Amino acid sequence: MLRAGGAVLALLALAAGCTSTPDFTPKPKGYNRIDLPPHAYQQLGPGHPYRFEYSRYAKILRDSSYLAQPHWINVYYPSLQANVQVTYASLTGKPQLYSKLLEDARKLTSKHEIKATAIDENVLKTPHGMRVSVFELQGEVPSQFQFYTTDSTKHFFRGALYFRTATANDSLAPVIEYVKQDIVRMLNTLQFTQ
Repeated sequence: MLRAGGAVLALLALAAGCTSTPDFTPKPKGYNRIDLPPHAYQQLGPGHPYRFEYSRYAKILRDSSYLAQPHWINVYYPSLQANVQVTYASLTGKPQLYSKLLEDARKLTSKHEIKATAIDENVLKTPHGMRVSVFELQGEVPSQFQFYTTDSTKHFFRGALYFRTATANDSLAPVIEYVKQDIVRMLNTLQFTQ
């Protein structure tokens, strides 16, 4: 009899526990916390027909793609999984190459029109007198910032920002702005050495 009474009490306690409403509050939508270091710069080492300042938190890697040409590099941010791909071409003695590279730069940007909600183009003038075409892409695009500059006779310098992550661009917004500031520093300090 005692066993049956204990089982009934346990069953009643279990039933009472199941009928109460839980105190559940959904968490508000949030974003990953991203701690960004203060901006600090260093000079690109010798060996290229250009020089510029880049972030102390980035590494310079040679472009290892099968299409890579000499002086193609990646300014890679290991902690941010960000990569600024830089390509360079000498135009000396190749007058037709200028038009082709200019067209390629525009095509590479326009390929993102499918996913881009906006593509803003601006022309900036650097302290060294170079004109730089800058493209800011918005939406879920693989490259949020692209640029090129040329003197139209000797040098063509192009770059694009990419992230090696599947994180949505709205979550990456602070990192995108951080790296864009570094790219602007790169462009403002860019000089051709040959």
